[in-house]
Amino acid sequence: MNLSEINWDFNAAGTWPLPVKAAITLLVCIVVAGGGVYYDTVDQLTELENIEQKEQELRATFETKQKKAINLQDYRDQLAQIEVSLQGMLRQMPTKEEVASLLIDISQTGLASGLEFRLFKPAGAVNKDFYSELPINIEVIGKYEELGLFVSGLAALPRIVTVHDVNINPVDKDKSGAMLMKATIKTYNENVNQASSTSKVKKRRGKK
Repeated sequence: MNLSEINWDFNAAGTWPLPVKAAITLLVCIVVAGGGVYYDTVDQLTELENIEQKEQELRATFETKQKKAINLQDYRDQLAQIEVSLQGMLRQMPTKEEVASLLIDISQTGLASGLEFRLFKPAGAVNKDFYSELPINIEVIGKYEELGLFVSGLAALPRIVTVHDVNINPVDKDKSGAMLMKATIKTYNENVNQASSTSKVKKRRGKK
């Protein structure tokens, strides 16, 4: 077949040889199919990919919520235990009326341990979320064993008392083994405003 002998006028397409007709038809089909894929199918594939990704996100969210729902009773039990522990800690915090008595107890614990006080200076209250810190700056002199006995005595007090920023050094020009301890003792007081808010939350939870 000599292609130069073919009349390529489209109006004479009916006279084209069968192989040429088949090739032209195949080419047109490819172009039409390619156009359909480009203008329609590609967008659909992109949309499908987005939907599949959204499905994975929703599935992950569902699984997370399902796990929480399954463990809901455990969470409630843990919350109840935390609330019981919190109430126990709050009962160990001195009221404003008891602070003065607690300061005396701390001082007497130091004296009973054989320590000499150089400084006993209560500072202003520091408000936190659920409570207030009541720091006391102290400087005491005593032997190492007496300092340890003092700290143990503070831990044994019926109210919560903690020791922070401890700095212990030998007393200058003293060969008796005496040590100078500087520290901040903290006790804690319930934050009245926060306690009121917590009580309101519990009341709302009880109504549900």
